[in-house]
Amino acid sequence: MTTELSPGARVVLRYRLPAGYPDVLSDLVGELVSLDPPAVRGDDGRVVAVAAERVIALRPYAPRPIRTREIQALEIAAAHGWPGLEREWLDGWFLRAGDGFTGRANSAVPLGEAVTLDPLPAIEQWYAERGLPVRLLLPDRLGAVPDGWFTSEEVLMLAVDLDNVVLPNGDSLLTVDPRPTPGWTARCRYRDAPLPPTAGPVLEQVVGGVLGFGSLGTENPVAVARAAVTVAPDGRVWVGLTAVEVDPQHRRHGLGTLICVELLRWARSHGAGHAYLQVAVENEPALAMYRKLGFLDHHRYRYATPTPAEPSSA
Repeated sequence: MTTELSPGARVVLRYRLPAGYPDVLSDLVGELVSLDPPAVRGDDGRVVAVAAERVIALRPYAPRPIRTREIQALEIAAAHGWPGLEREWLDGWFLRAGDGFTGRANSAVPLGEAVTLDPLPAIEQWYAERGLPVRLLLPDRLGAVPDGWFTSEEVLMLAVDLDNVVLPNGDSLLTVDPRPTPGWTARCRYRDAPLPPTAGPVLEQVVGGVLGFGSLGTENPVAVARAAVTVAPDGRVWVGLTAVEVDPQHRRHGLGTLICVELLRWARSHGAGHAYLQVAVENEPALAMYRKLGFLDHHRYRYATPTPAEPSSA
């Protein structure tokens, strides 16, 4: 066990479990609380203290580097989970148009191999023909910002292996529909306002996948969320959670966490092994909730526009 650590450091604790457990060893990632006795606060807030003689290793946490191909594969799965109403491939760029509802559904993202900015005039023309401003969604390492363009709305892509998430057992408290119900639509919000009329058709789009619209409650749900199960080029099956909304009068009671884990359980029954979320970097409450569930930072993306852009709510 290393002693070159101090409380507050992010660490990995490996320790022997007591006799009678089915496993011999266990690992815990979290914040070091103390060295004597060794104690770590996990991302769920629970503190685990271990007798020194049971500790196998206590070391700084160094997350595995994310490869560029992994970013590309996840972004393709995410694009298929929110593809807009019209889409087209153009020299490695995936173009989407969705009547202006959300930035993701109305942006071009570089998802091919060795993508360049050479098609930019054609991309601009494609959006002009649909009466939309041109907007590029640029993930880390996949695309460059055109000279003179403006960037905005930094977004964190969080990801988790579902084997690392504690999912509910027993009867589900969630109702999952293949399309948004009137109650679901009434509860969901866009920019803190009711959904615009153009939202419904965009929400119901997926490429080669399965959609689930989860509700806690039926006619007047207290929480809703959307799940899109799609397959990445590397064969991984992902579920993306979007449109997570809790009735303001029922917030801070764990309903956001509950609807997320219930939808992850639903997604696993549809073949998903991994999950992702897209969260604005300044949305600290949401980031804290998802990290407690086990989600880790995967990469970031931002939008680029030829003129300063209005917020798109990602």
